[in-house]
Amino acid sequence: MLIFLDVETTGLEEKDMVCSIGIIGVEEKNTTTIYELVNEGKKILSQASSVNHITNEMLMDKVKFKESQAYKFLTCHNNLDATIIGHNIKFDLAMLEKSGFSFKGEVIDTLRVTKHLVPECEQFSLQFLRYELKLYKQEKDELQAHNALSDATIAKNLYEYLLDFGTKELLSELSFKKVLISKFEFGKYSGRYIEEISMCDRGYLEWMLANIIDLDEDLRYSIEYYLGELS
Repeated sequence: MLIFLDVETTGLEEKDMVCSIGIIGVEEKNTTTIYELVNEGKKILSQASSVNHITNEMLMDKVKFKESQAYKFLTCHNNLDATIIGHNIKFDLAMLEKSGFSFKGEVIDTLRVTKHLVPECEQFSLQFLRYELKLYKQEKDELQAHNALSDATIAKNLYEYLLDFGTKELLSELSFKKVLISKFEFGKYSGRYIEEISMCDRGYLEWMLANIIDLDEDLRYSIEYYLGELS
């Protein structure tokens, strides 16, 4: 069973929770599609609503995640024969864990795999890759960015694209292998090589390591590498 998954949340703070979930389950020729709004008792912030277009009024009469069809489906397929696939899937699984679901099967992160196999991309957000890699040509229905089911669909198309570069087993392996990033994707040095900055502004990189607590683990790994802190 392949399970393509995406969730939307009430915000990005530690106290925020899942508010919607999209699932595409594929087993041989059978496909199961689930999209649900769930109410975990946390009000959604206006900033989050402006991205995912989910409001508190929409969540008012919704059930908790553990009472949802999505939870029943995931629990039914929570075994070593199932693989959950998504873009930055660690975030989604961490959010589901806060709601009482811990996955036991295989995991594939299309974000990290793309960084490994298609490093020439300028950005790696799901929406950017949707157009950069022309994944939209595979879309049969109109999709909405930051809708959980739409994003699960795009992740499915991206996964199928990545299979041209390697096997499912390789994609699974790369999902847990750190990526050596060559360029900054954001900030005052956006688009410039990290190795170059390590020579002309080493202090800035050292400041990032010391002060940005939630620094992306691949970026942290890359900065440490170019600073010569990794052997």
